[in-house]
Amino acid sequence: MTTLSIAQIVVSILLIIGILMQSRGGGLSSMFGGGGGGDAYRTKRGAEKFIFRATIVLAVLFLLISAARLFV
Repeated sequence: MTTLSIAQIVVSILLIIGILMQSRGGGLSSMFGGGGGGDAYRTKRGAEKFIFRATIVLAVLFLLISAARLFV
């Protein structure tokens, strides 16, 4: 396996974990038992915001690695 292949596998696993940690519409607070039904339009804060941004970075990184593998 090449370095790009290993990097793509690692990034894809981290991307899957990041996506799964973002429960749909509930955020991290509902995943751990908090949060009511009335806070549908709130901003992301703390760990939830970090996971959201890390997921975006991992997705872009995955696309760049995939494109690099096409040309190498």
